[in-house]
Amino acid sequence: MRVFGVDMTSAPGRRKPITVAAFRLDGVSLRFEAFEALTTLATFDEFLSRPGSWIAGLDFPFGQARRFIETIGWPGDWKGYVAHVARMDMRGFVAELEAYKAERPNGDRQHFRQVDRLCGGASPQTLHFTPVGRMFFRAAPALLRAGVHVPGLAEGDRSRICVEAYPGVIARHLIGRLSYKNDNRTRQTTGQAAARKAILDAVRGDIGAQSYGLAVEAPDWLADDPAGDMLDAALCAVQAAWAFQQGFQDSGPPGCDPLEGWIADPKILN
Repeated sequence: MRVFGVDMTSAPGRRKPITVAAFRLDGVSLRFEAFEALTTLATFDEFLSRPGSWIAGLDFPFGQARRFIETIGWPGDWKGYVAHVARMDMRGFVAELEAYKAERPNGDRQHFRQVDRLCGGASPQTLHFTPVGRMFFRAAPALLRAGVHVPGLAEGDRSRICVEAYPGVIARHLIGRLSYKNDNRTRQTTGQAAARKAILDAVRGDIGAQSYGLAVEAPDWLADDPAGDMLDAALCAVQAAWAFQQGFQDSGPPGCDPLEGWIADPKILN
């Protein structure tokens, strides 16, 4: 089985591409094969349309919070509200989210999915700092256009499976809130480099075997990227492979919210 891990960005380019890590899953062995840099959203669409069989773990929120969807009045199913978003441009999407926040009291402007609270992630409405809302706007409609199978959210081509991943879950479990990456060259440190190596070593060792049931084979240089994109993409692949091994590739885990989605990681789902 081919397994991909995808570190997403809402505005890919040569300096900050969408990073794809390709692995091969054979039993419990997950072996790294190659990296790929997608520098445009069009090449991301092409990636999603590649023939199967494969499963991909993608690092962006697939859905929005149930409270947000039901309050703003968007369609009440994942395909419906993602299709609604796909008819907007970025300016219109941002304006609608900002108008929603402006009319609400402090503390009730941005909503979290259940999985966001469990993993310490940002609200999928977030437009600044870590702009996961913009990633949702760019990437969720791409899943719908490609007709991939999104377990628990949307039926599609079951030879092309996409699950939501979040490498921060693995990193926080191993090193807490310590920094292990930075896009800004002036803020990249030797301490971050050591943290990336520690994360990679653990995933190839006890954490990979005990938490994910996988024997992960990956080269040391995955930890060399100071922006952390290569390491994050590899961690997304680990989470996708784990989801496949658990049998979640058809309908998702028991009890997953069909409006909000779920994140492929045992520390969240347990």
